[in-house]
Amino acid sequence: MTISTLDAVGLGKLMCAVTDEILWGPAAEWVQTQNRGSQLICRVGSGQATYHRYEPRQKQHQITYGKRMILDKFQPDRASGWLSSREIRQRGYFEGQVTTLNLLAHTCCHEFAHLLQQVSGKRYRGSVHNRYFYTILDQLHQSGGAQETRRQLAATAEKADMPVPHEVMPELDEGRPFNQWSRDDRVGFMAGKKPVEGKVIRVNRKTCTVEGLGVSRGMTYRVPPRLLYALRD
Repeated sequence: MTISTLDAVGLGKLMCAVTDEILWGPAAEWVQTQNRGSQLICRVGSGQATYHRYEPRQKQHQITYGKRMILDKFQPDRASGWLSSREIRQRGYFEGQVTTLNLLAHTCCHEFAHLLQQVSGKRYRGSVHNRYFYTILDQLHQSGGAQETRRQLAATAEKADMPVPHEVMPELDEGRPFNQWSRDDRVGFMAGKKPVEGKVIRVNRKTCTVEGLGVSRGMTYRVPPRLLYALRD
């Protein structure tokens, strides 16, 4: 299923509203206790980039949901390349079911987890998707916050006549062929249950050599290309 660019922007605005109401609302008092005057602004970006950013001078957290990201998550072959798809399957979020609705709701939680990670002082240069981040993200799912985010997003989208598909997507090969990875690509992969971030330093015949970043700095790994994903969420 595909949607129009206009509908993608509309859904992005609904994701912003749900993030503000369901995730930011209960957490705002705690965040402002840690840093008085903090505020959150959510916006829809014109491209693919989806991210959390903090501006310390303005004490402003900004979450951007990329328009093209939303379009991607309506198409199984493109959705599979996003980190959120792997997180749902590998960590069992939403019972491990990858659907467009689950992907978009999880994206709200993923970016909000970065906000809480920043406030907690656990976001480090070169180590963003670290164990502290996944502890926070796990808690959002275990506490019911993610489920309420999904419920509210589904309800508001239905009311706006923009229903979001909830059919389970087929499990595709989420990796890319070796010749589509290039030197200096920032990638991630799972070493057991531990997420590892790194940079491709060599594309070999059957594997990619990845130099660890953050807590994995100083380590090198040889990883089959199909197990790598681009750090886009």
